[in-house]
Amino acid sequence: MRATLIDDLPDEKLATAVADLVRPGGRWRKVDRGYTQAQQWIVRWPDGRSVFVKSGTDALTWGWLEAEIGVYAAVDAPWMPRLVASAGDGQGCGPVLVLEDLHEAQWPDPWEDTMVAAVVATLEEVHARTAPAGLPPLSDRRDVLHGWPLVARDPRPFLSTGLAGARWLERALPVLEAASARADLSGDALLHLDLRSDNICRHRGQVKLVDWTWACRGNPVFDTCAWLPSLHAEGGPRPERIAPGQPEFAAMLAGYFCSQAGLPPQQPGSQRRAVQRAQAAAALPWAARELGLPDPGDAPREGVPR
Repeated sequence: MRATLIDDLPDEKLATAVADLVRPGGRWRKVDRGYTQAQQWIVRWPDGRSVFVKSGTDALTWGWLEAEIGVYAAVDAPWMPRLVASAGDGQGCGPVLVLEDLHEAQWPDPWEDTMVAAVVATLEEVHARTAPAGLPPLSDRRDVLHGWPLVARDPRPFLSTGLAGARWLERALPVLEAASARADLSGDALLHLDLRSDNICRHRGQVKLVDWTWACRGNPVFDTCAWLPSLHAEGGPRPERIAPGQPEFAAMLAGYFCSQAGLPPQQPGSQRRAVQRAQAAAALPWAARELGLPDPGDAPREGVPR
């Protein structure tokens, strides 16, 4: 999905940092995707050169950006955007990451079979890499990913999404929770962990994976599976066509998205919950099919318990 560009002016400190790292001047245009709290920019100069600039807005996004800069410093591969420059604290504005400009690349909207196959092949290359030292293990995020206990404690946010009814949830929850708990997250492969159409493009025939904020090490099959709900929600094939026979990962991913989709927005104007609901709408039926449960979409919609 290609982002929208909006003419805007950066903070003076950020403009100075990019002038020091790359060159001064240029036309700044803000990248509007709505999925991230970080600021993203395309800067283009009169001679045609352009770069992508990413900066944080607070301590949380600064930490995310520092982690992403660490990945670019440790991994050099054709499926990553080319690193132009970076700074740990550019002119007092926090970390700054400057990458090649991929705005004019081919972004999957809609998904085509050839692009899906190219991404699958690229993920095989990514997962053949041993994760750099220092990347956290995927297993550290098990408590966040294993979302069914959160739904069990308070099912109202999930039920408010309309994806299933209370009776269906009562029957399915023990099966889903047990399957999710069995998911094997261990491994040493490099994982991206945030694949969606806004993080995948093809540039000069090469698939590029962008936004490495959540990179970690672990089971590569989970990384592929984590992409599949958004792929299906965006018009791609059912998840089991790409990764058949993965009931535990399907249950875990459904639990994560279902535990998040009905919560209040994290910030005004954020599209995160809408994206998570779309992913939940793809992941939950996938988990049901893998585990032999009734289709949640066929269940009657009882009222949300109060």
